[in-house]
Amino acid sequence: MSDLAEGVARFQRDVFPAKAELFRHLASHHTPHTLFIGCSDARVVPELITGSEPGELFVVRTAGNLVPAYGSGDAAVAASVEYAVAVLGVSRIVVCGHSACGAMTALARGGVGATPAVARWLRHADAGRVRSAGPDDVAALVRDNVAAQSANLATHPSVARSLVTNALTLHGWVYDIGTGRVDTVDVTRAA
Repeated sequence: MSDLAEGVARFQRDVFPAKAELFRHLASHHTPHTLFIGCSDARVVPELITGSEPGELFVVRTAGNLVPAYGSGDAAVAASVEYAVAVLGVSRIVVCGHSACGAMTALARGGVGATPAVARWLRHADAGRVRSAGPDDVAALVRDNVAAQSANLATHPSVARSLVTNALTLHGWVYDIGTGRVDTVDVTRAA
């Protein structure tokens, strides 16, 4: 815990003072421009990858960057999507998968071991799994999963309305951890 406490001390000593005006503004304003849906993998840091400042991204992180279809019973992700689109008025949604994704690797290899909650969660990736090139092609599964989760996003009423009125654009990315490269995924068929 001392490493986290030291991190807080560094933030308060070095980072916060340098950005004090930004934080004063953010204390009463919440107007992110992008909903970033990424994996909860600790190696994928949306603000670092995009060079974003605090307040610019509304971030939802789930294992496998999964977005259950609307009405599937997962209210936490649906509530976050709805809030970002309908209340905050984000103009972009990025669904970002990544290389070496543990969730996609588990799906490609056929199992997640003795983790029943993880297995239930990963059922939301079934559409991506069906479309992928083969059971050993994790990279294809990662890309197909980004497209499948974008299609799931389009089932959410707030997203569907905003896409129809062109108030929102949908983007698919795959981040390569080892190179820093970000490739786009065609999600236009999803929306």
